[in-house]
Amino acid sequence: MTAAARLRELIANGCVTMPGVPNAAFARLVERAGFEAVYVSGAGLANMTAGLPDIGLLTLNEVARLAGWIAQAVKIPAIVDADTGFGGVENTSRTIRELEAAGLAGCHIEDQEFPKRCGHLAGKSLIAMEEMTAKIRAAVAAKRNREFVLIARTDARSVEGFAGAVKRANEYVAAGADAIFPEALQSADEFRTFAEEVNVPLLANMTEFGKSPLLDFQQLADFGYRMVIYPQSALRVTLKTAHEFFAALKANRHQRDWLDRMQTRAELYEMLEYDPKAESWRGYRA
Repeated sequence: MTAAARLRELIANGCVTMPGVPNAAFARLVERAGFEAVYVSGAGLANMTAGLPDIGLLTLNEVARLAGWIAQAVKIPAIVDADTGFGGVENTSRTIRELEAAGLAGCHIEDQEFPKRCGHLAGKSLIAMEEMTAKIRAAVAAKRNREFVLIARTDARSVEGFAGAVKRANEYVAAGADAIFPEALQSADEFRTFAEEVNVPLLANMTEFGKSPLLDFQQLADFGYRMVIYPQSALRVTLKTAHEFFAALKANRHQRDWLDRMQTRAELYEMLEYDPKAESWRGYRA
């Protein structure tokens, strides 16, 4: 079974928790924790790889390579944030081909104008609905693997209101989107009502410090959502802890007080499936 087919099976049978990761090491931890799928955060890739904000500064080739390493490091399906499709209609077609080839199970593309902004910031602008539906049709036509999950994200809630987001979502479904990602809904009632009005698998974004309330997974599943992502949660915890460690190291000039909070060398090797006594490393996934 391909990763894309496995993802479709998962969302057909219920709601899937997808922790967000910025790299393959994080993805291995997600898999080892028992999660069934993983989300490759576009913000995480930009923040952790290049020290850049989430405003569309990474290229398609960079995202495909970075996300491909993540997809190849785990057996569970991975979906990736493909921003605006990295350009117009033709660029979106190439984006699908590149992400499929890299091993991703699916991706989402959004209806913001380029350069994009974080979905929970003010000042976003949208492309015309007709342009977005053309991108979706091109993406569908570009698929080599028909199981690849194409998720259309709409940022319309903050620009055109809730009704505008619903209208766009249903147009994107008619154009061939497999699922819908309504960004920055602002209440539990909006999450519930959106699910009542858009009849395809839905993705809920439970990012912290944004416009959306942090709802429980089961509540979202009961509403009818089939994917719930936590795009930056692990990264925020990691960066906060690293900041505290560096401050302590600068003050104390040693790391001894932190040993019980560190992953050991043995734990790292186990995560990487690396046996230093073996003749060769067998950690690459088929």
